[in-house]
Amino acid sequence: MEAKLVRVIAGSLGGRQFDSPSGHRTHPMSEKIRGALFNILGDISGLRVLDAFCGSGALAIESISRGAESAVAVDVDKSAHSTTTRNIANLGLGRQVQVVRANIAGWSEHNSDELFDLILADPPYDHVRASQLAACARHCRRGGVMVMSLPPSYEPDLEGLGLVLAADKNYGDARLLVATKP
Repeated sequence: MEAKLVRVIAGSLGGRQFDSPSGHRTHPMSEKIRGALFNILGDISGLRVLDAFCGSGALAIESISRGAESAVAVDVDKSAHSTTTRNIANLGLGRQVQVVRANIAGWSEHNSDELFDLILADPPYDHVRASQLAACARHCRRGGVMVMSLPPSYEPDLEGLGLVLAADKNYGDARLLVATKP
């Protein structure tokens, strides 16, 4: 299966294109949903971002394009990691985006002191696990935001994650949950 091109929607890199991993192990977030996500978030200037289950790195790239200070993009999949690494290099974002090949729970355990203003979690829909979402939520600083892209039927335990629901939007077969850490 051939890699698809993804377009940066807005910001300093608006209109630039990059690759998504080939195959069907990842499900790139559609441009429509990505646009809706960043419209919900508003100004993200200066924020530190964690792009968990990064796939192509689209959410980290879009975040930097829209003014985020830095991002860490984590994915366990070899193809996703190599694609994200290549995309970051091709777009000249190597100083702002760190790409890590790791399971998010393992990464979390080894980076327990890392805190982020914005966490973007888009796990493979057929492998969503509460433990993975908990690993992400541990890295959300007080007053920070965690966005989860999930199947519409999946109900995360926000209280158990230490989060409070701010928005819940359905987009066909995808659901965006935006939560804050009080």
